[in-house]
Amino acid sequence: MTRMKAPPLPRGFIPAMLAFVCLMPIRAESFEPQRGVAAVYDAKRFTGRPMANGVRFDPQAAVAAHLHLPLGTRAQVTNLRTGRTTTVTISDRGPHTPGRIIDLSPRSAREIGMNGGLAQVE
Repeated sequence: MTRMKAPPLPRGFIPAMLAFVCLMPIRAESFEPQRGVAAVYDAKRFTGRPMANGVRFDPQAAVAAHLHLPLGTRAQVTNLRTGRTTTVTISDRGPHTPGRIIDLSPRSAREIGMNGGLAQVE
């Protein structure tokens, strides 16, 4: 039995396809609200590091990390204790700690009344 080789792809085909797939808009309208624990990014540790979307982390930006929402999705986060709400853009993947559903930038955490640590959010 002889192995047949596939014909080579045109030059630049794979990078072009990757760019096309990465630029396709993804709508997150069908996601149901989630309740769980939110944490705050460690500003000293992550400031300036690239996030999953390629942008460097800025603790003063309204960004968050979520494991499943598409990058670029805007999500509304409400602190269940204070009732305060903020809107964030999902820019990173995480949290990678069991039991948490979202990591917030320090700015976003302040806006909903989190004083560091953890909070129950929706």
